[in-house]
Amino acid sequence: MKSGWADVDVVVATPDVMGEVGKLGRILGPRGLMPNPKVGTVTFDVAKAVQELKAGKIEYRVDKSGNIAGAVGKCSFDAVKLAENIKAFYNSIVAAKPSSAKGQYIKAVYFGSTMGPSVNIVDGTIK
Repeated sequence: MKSGWADVDVVVATPDVMGEVGKLGRILGPRGLMPNPKVGTVTFDVAKAVQELKAGKIEYRVDKSGNIAGAVGKCSFDAVKLAENIKAFYNSIVAAKPSSAKGQYIKAVYFGSTMGPSVNIVDGTIK
């Protein structure tokens, strides 16, 4: 990584080497690649973590206003694969609903590329 090569999707590390990985924080941090124990990328069981990630473990973030953001695919995916990933992402959000949450849990679903317009999944309108 110090030579400029950073073509990776996920970085997994053990807790004992996090001191060395921390030196790459300026490179990994802005790309969202820094290993994190909350996400499961800092573990002594690296084989299990890699197996889960290859199987399609979904990672998402929630901001203060309740918006959920996560990656469901890449531009190279075909439409069928993207649709499957969006359904799996949606189902994982619904499954993670806390029992204390009352009322309408999901109000709207939008899908969009990083730098493109978003599309409302329910009625297909572009926002």
